[in-house]
Amino acid sequence: MDINFNKNEDHNKLLLSELRTKFAKVKLGGGKSRIAKQHAQGKLSARERIDFLLDEERDVIEIGAFVGEGMYEEHGGCPSGGVVVKVGYIKGKQCIVVANDATVKAGAWFPITSKKNLRAQEIAIENRLPIIYLVDSAGVYLPMQDEIFPDKEHFGRIFRNNAVMSSMGITQIAAVMGSCVAGGAYLPIMSDEALIVDKTASIFLAGSYLVKAAIGEQIDNETLGGATTHCEISGVTDYKAKNDKDALNTIKNIMDKIGDYDKTGYNRIPAAKPKEKEEAIYGILPKSRSEQYDMLEIINRLVDNSDFEQYKEGYGKTILTGYARIDGWAVGIVANQR
Repeated sequence: MDINFNKNEDHNKLLLSELRTKFAKVKLGGGKSRIAKQHAQGKLSARERIDFLLDEERDVIEIGAFVGEGMYEEHGGCPSGGVVVKVGYIKGKQCIVVANDATVKAGAWFPITSKKNLRAQEIAIENRLPIIYLVDSAGVYLPMQDEIFPDKEHFGRIFRNNAVMSSMGITQIAAVMGSCVAGGAYLPIMSDEALIVDKTASIFLAGSYLVKAAIGEQIDNETLGGATTHCEISGVTDYKAKNDKDALNTIKNIMDKIGDYDKTGYNRIPAAKPKEKEEAIYGILPKSRSEQYDMLEIINRLVDNSDFEQYKEGYGKTILTGYARIDGWAVGIVANQR
């Protein structure tokens, strides 16, 4: 029995347990009471919308679940950056879904929210993946608006990326499922197809109270920017949905009928399990990161068939480089040899 192996294993499994506990909390967004409020309004939560939309029993990966951790605590925090991003499949087509979490400050955009949206768009551009926006946002978080707009990699670049993806033929579909206000209202309009949920969703630059304050006109939000207005008068949106599930089913139908798209050319074959025991990683990885360990032992427990084709194996031995497959995908690996 290797005592150090057992100590490392206990330590790393405890860390994993803490991570899963933290993730369970993050998944609640603004909390159970705010999710209940969403349900009372006849709306699904951001994660429920994504789960309903994506194909069951297909691989799904969440991007940036812990974005915003420890940030903006003086403003009440921003779990997951106020937006949920997942890569999955809709009607067999791989795509990326971006959903505003209305339980976090009514889906308002913090600076980190903008960064996370940009990252989702970059993934779509680099991998030529269709992107679906599920919009439910009060717009920019006004107390921090000076940190959201000015930089090249800030809010405005989202609209540039809309145009870039359009020029590349990357499908963009937006479903407005709640508030869609101010700067955030541009995003669905710049998508290829736009849906809006009747009675619960609205699109406008400024709401009815601001209209009254600015020009003295009395108008309700539904008339100003509801589903009937935008589907029958302005033409901003293309489909009117009865409720969240109706909107999500419409997206599924659209995705089922769009043509296939250019792939990025990555090589994949059927996946195979590593020959070495994956669970042993817990014991191999030391409790203290300053201690030495054999990175090759880690790699052999991650890659398919534990098959790692080393490049320049005998040269510069503090770095491991080579080719392998992970989940069937051909990958290159660069790793520090500890």
